[in-house]
Amino acid sequence: MSDENVEKTGRRSFLKAAAASLATAASARRVLGANDRVRIAVVGLRGRGWDHVQELRPIEGVDIAYFCDVDENVLRKRLADAEKLGIPKPQTYVDIRKLLEDKNVDAVSIATPNHWHSLCGIWAAQAGKDIYIEKPCSHNWWEGRQLVKAIDKYKVICQHGSQCRSSAAIVEAMNHMHSGLLGDVYMARGLCYKWRDTIGHAGEEPVPAGVHYDLWTGPAPLKPFTKNRFHYNWHWIWDTGNGDLGNQGIHEVDLARWGLGVKLPNKITSLGGHFLFDDDQQTPNVLTVAYEFRSPNDKTKFMNFEVRGWMTNHEAAIGTREFSGEESGGVPAAGLDAAAGHKSKADLGPASGKPSTIGNLYYGSKGYLAIDNYNAYKSFLGASAEPGPARVAPLKNEHFVNFIECVRSREAGNLHAPILEGYLSTTLVHLANASFRLGRTINFDPETESVINDSEATELLKGTYRAPFIVPENV
Repeated sequence: MSDENVEKTGRRSFLKAAAASLATAASARRVLGANDRVRIAVVGLRGRGWDHVQELRPIEGVDIAYFCDVDENVLRKRLADAEKLGIPKPQTYVDIRKLLEDKNVDAVSIATPNHWHSLCGIWAAQAGKDIYIEKPCSHNWWEGRQLVKAIDKYKVICQHGSQCRSSAAIVEAMNHMHSGLLGDVYMARGLCYKWRDTIGHAGEEPVPAGVHYDLWTGPAPLKPFTKNRFHYNWHWIWDTGNGDLGNQGIHEVDLARWGLGVKLPNKITSLGGHFLFDDDQQTPNVLTVAYEFRSPNDKTKFMNFEVRGWMTNHEAAIGTREFSGEESGGVPAAGLDAAAGHKSKADLGPASGKPSTIGNLYYGSKGYLAIDNYNAYKSFLGASAEPGPARVAPLKNEHFVNFIECVRSREAGNLHAPILEGYLSTTLVHLANASFRLGRTINFDPETESVINDSEATELLKGTYRAPFIVPENV
């Protein structure tokens, strides 16, 4: 037998064994009673995952019983951090596949790099585990669709990490718009003006001790280790990240789509580039995206999205003390992220202490409305822009509370951010990035969820995988 055949046979054996173990785990799922404690595993603990721990910890009836991370240095640090918080020592895993074989795991909270999100979620669904999955739910369009199919097939609870959907202020703003406060809302803008310093150049070096780099790389192409392909800066490398549109911007994309009341677009045009710095970053730090939503039964609507990674002006006072006032501490938008528990300090990235403009604007026939960083909104009505309804209500941990409540009730319809909504918004990110990378407009059929007459775009939106870390065709 040739080496190639031996390799193929080995891969088939691995996949069959993995499928069998997952099926066994799914069939043995523990049924939770009203008084049972939810035993949860946090996967990916360096940045946002540690926020998951801190937000889950105070929820009654939750045991943070498992830690999983491919970096043993991170695992050791987080075990020490957990001890300081009085959390009973969690059981640790390096490989999520081993974790999912544990029948005592009720749910997983996934905060890995983007290129692992969908595969972790699909494996977890197949194992019968409920899922909290960070944004964006996928690294490419196709695997996001596969994730939705898996969630539906295995009937697990899955909350997408769109925390703004649990914000009292934002829910109120959406209710006002959908009830006609602005009249006919025809346009939304998403603003992602966030200071991002250069990442510089990083040379190849040995993999640090304790880092399981092959496992960290997972579905992505295996390339030599550099610091810019690893912790945090993976966001700016196409193999593993989706740029700031898929990092910070996914929240504003989701809000823009929600406010407009639309699902998927029919036309997407994206222009931009990586300006100012000579470094290893591949994704753009300046990007302008135009989305057109056209429906036979509704008026055409328009969405605009902008990413700016350096100095810029504020718009509608978003990101300033003037907008949010003393109730929110009067801090810039980047500070509100950490203060509200929305993102970890690590997720804020380089130079995040500088004033940023993170939010949304909506335009209607009777006025306009501005949202500041998920926790505040103001409306302006009539030709003279008279002040309308407004509210500041900092985020807490309602999003995780809602997830745990649904894990107990089994009522997926009560989720604030069901996976389908996460998938639709994430698809807008992927379509914009594909348009930018190909340098042309993409025409899309929202009914069939397919690109029209562009095989290159279709291929880019599906992505590629490195065995054995393959998203299955049949979930």
